[in-house]
Amino acid sequence: MNKELIQITQKLKNETGKLTFNDPVAYVYNPLEYAFAPLEKYIKKYASKNSTLLVGMNPGPFGMAQTGVPFGDIKMVSDFLQITGNVKKPEKEHPKRQIEGFNCKRSEVSGTRLWGFVQSEFGTPDKFFNKFFVVNYCPLIFMTDSGRNITPDKLPISEQKVLFDICDEALLKTVESMESTTVVGIGGFAEKACIRSLKNRDVQIKRILHPSPASPAANRGWAEQAKKQLKEFNLI
Repeated sequence: MNKELIQITQKLKNETGKLTFNDPVAYVYNPLEYAFAPLEKYIKKYASKNSTLLVGMNPGPFGMAQTGVPFGDIKMVSDFLQITGNVKKPEKEHPKRQIEGFNCKRSEVSGTRLWGFVQSEFGTPDKFFNKFFVVNYCPLIFMTDSGRNITPDKLPISEQKVLFDICDEALLKTVESMESTTVVGIGGFAEKACIRSLKNRDVQIKRILHPSPASPAANRGWAEQAKKQLKEFNLI
């Protein structure tokens, strides 16, 4: 199964890597290309069949963009998940958004919240990954000339369509490979992506609050709210 997941990820890397985007997108990073080594370790170490799949939107600049791991805050990935690896550079790099890999000194709030909750609730990675696995729907991170982040839902509709078709297929193949019966979108965008990707499939789709600091609700105790939601779904 892990071999299948790696093949699915490689296909996603290749197909999204061929895409082009117009203004206001000036820079596109694909961590599947330059940070594949730690991501491959993550898949091999933690992915297992029948896991409930938690699905995020796309990489954060100081998370997966640096480590290749979804919600991949550097300290949480290296210290808690015990994953490191060689991280290269994107072909075109914004001077204000440099990729430093595991040497990056910045933290990713969404990542510290999500993996911090996992650490607090489950104690060890293995106990969490016996039940769950975390992926991102879209592997690309988009930036303007100034370095401002552009989320996938803000792309022109025509560019969204081509990108989302590729990501939909990858998510469907991931769910099939892992034989997941429950998928949880982390935030509204991810939930909609799951519904679209998995239509006509016998899969339960749920939604929890996204841990982004841009969300006022998430800033009012995200971990407690996520725990309550997962309990309501009988997932913990």
